[in-house]
Formats: sequence, structure tokens, C-alpha cells
Amino acid sequence: MTPALADRPQSQGQWLALVLLLASAALLLTGLVVGSKGLDSLNALAGDPQAWLIIREIRLPRSVGAWLAGALLGLAGAVAQGLFRNPLADPYLLGSASGASLGVAVAMALGGLSPLGAHWLARLGLTGAAFAGAVLAVLLTLLLAQGAQNTLRLLLAGVVVGVVLGALTSLAMVLSPGLLQAMQSFMFGSTGFIDAGACALMAAVFVLSLLAAWAMSPLLDGLALGEATAQSLGLPLPALRAGLVGVLALATGTAVAQTGLIAFVGLAAPHLVRSRVSTTQGRLIGLSSLAGGVLLLAADLLARAALAPRELPVGMLTAVLGGVYLLWLMRRQGAGSRSQGQAS
Repeated sequence: MTPALADRPQSQGQWLALVLLLASAALLLTGLVVGSKGLDSLNALAGDPQAWLIIREIRLPRSVGAWLAGALLGLAGAVAQGLFRNPLADPYLLGSASGASLGVAVAMALGGLSPLGAHWLARLGLTGAAFAGAVLAVLLTLLLAQGAQNTLRLLLAGVVVGVVLGALTSLAMVLSPGLLQAMQSFMFGSTGFIDAGACALMAAVFVLSLLAAWAMSPLLDGLALGEATAQSLGLPLPALRAGLVGVLALATGTAVAQTGLIAFVGLAAPHLVRSRVSTTQGRLIGLSSLAGGVLLLAADLLARAALAPRELPVGMLTAVLGGVYLLWLMRRQGAGSRSQGQAS
């Protein structure tokens, strides 16, 4: 391979990163002028101190938070797909989403049943309850899988934990009928409650998770070539697997705790990157983070403006758009396989 051909994937990755960064900046600026009534005029905002207060206190944190949550999900999706060697793996495979839902349901139920529960809920908050539930679900998955050494056992344990905790959440809502309406914003996903503190927390977790995943990405490169190849490279597989599971749990739990259940962003972002460039797992994780931020922020802006002054649940919107995208991708790949078979 000539040096020019060898450098082409790296050049394509740099161009994609630049495009995603420019798209992120454009969407963030757009988020400042999209409100409950749709797209506001800059001239109308210029002389209105109250409008600038709304931009600074509500729209800016919401837009930045939506990007950060999407970046965390994109990062977690790339790690999950590389760790499980499955392009259909998503960040919720370890049961974190079901655990977060159960944590919120239990917190709401206890808060309405007793003064002690209300005091505990006031101290922990729904965000803390969601994060605690996500972490406990991942720990339960690791316990059932007897560690992170066997990815297939870990995957199966995550599916079982997700189903069981999801059933417990449904049971809690059946026993407390008023709980269903209270949990709608969490179940459907929303960025409307993100503030500056949540943005700071997600930014810190994103930087930490990105650095850790980048440092451990050689394991994902080795696993892409097979388990035997990864072992022959002398990589400490158990320790790196455990570290990647920790990154996956931390990134997913933080995003879910702040925005609720956002579907398909963590699954679609790595697919979009791989459809454009062929690169190493380390660069894939970074590009998937940028793609995830762009996807969720764009979906959030569409959710705000599509039916203004009403607002669509962003998680429902990403589920619909993500499902359509994956169906189109499957159809495209199927057509490509048939054409290759006819040519051969």
C-alpha cells in the first residue's frame, strides 16, 4: 500500500471530525434561538433583557447538555459494539437503562408514601436515583456474569437483568397508578430539565470516559481481529475488559440520569461513522462521540420546533428516526449483497 493510500483513512477521519465540529457549533447557535414558540428572531431578542436571561439560563444549558448527553451515548455505543464485537450492541445492554428506570420509580414511590422517603428523595434527587439504579444494575450484571472475562456471558446477563428490572419497574407503576404519568418524561426522554450543574457533571464525565476509552482502545482493536489475536498481543484482557465495562456504565448512567431514556443515538452514531470512514477503535470512539452529540442536539431542536408551542419527547423522536435509519441501512446492505452475488 502506498503512503497516500495509507493516509487516506486518517485524512477522511480528520475531515469528518471537522464537519461534525462545525455541525455542532451551528446546532448550538441554533439552539439559542429555538424556544417554545419555534424559531425566534434575532432582532426581537436583541433588545429584550428577559430574552437573554432565558437564553443564558435555559436554552444554552439545554443545548449544551443535549450535545453532551449525545456524546456520552455515542461514546458508550462505540465501546459496547467494540467490546461485544456486535454492530447491533447499544449502551443499554448491561441493564443500565432498566436500572435507572427502576431507581426513578422506586424514588417516586417512596417519596409519596412516607416522610422518610420524601426526605431521602429530596437529598438524593431523581437524577441521583437514576444514576444509582444504573450503577446497581451494571454491578448485578457483573455479579451474574462472574466478572467481565466472558463477553458472551456478560451480554446474556445484561439482557436478563434488563428484562427483570424492566418488569419490576412495570410492577411498581401497576401498584402506584399515579406513577405512570410522573415517569413519562423520564421514559420518553427529555432534555428540558438540564441545567448548568448537569452540564458541568456530564462534561467532566465525558472527558474522563473519553480519555479512559482512548487509553484502552488497543483491546478493542485486538478483539476486532479475534479473541486469539488479542491474547497473542499480550494485552491484559480481564483488566481492560473490566475497565471498558466501567467506562460504558459510567457514560451511560450519567447520560440516562440527566435525560432519561434516549433510544438509538448510541446505536446509530458508530454506524454513521463507520459508513464514512474506516479507522482504528480509538478514533472511532472520538468520532462516534461527536456524531452522537450532533444527532441528539439535532433531534432536540426538531422536537422543540416541530409542533411549537407543543414539544415532542426527544426520546420518542430519536426512536422513530433511528428505526427508519436502521431499516434503510439494512435495505441498502441487502441490496449491496445481492448485487455482489449477481456480479460473482
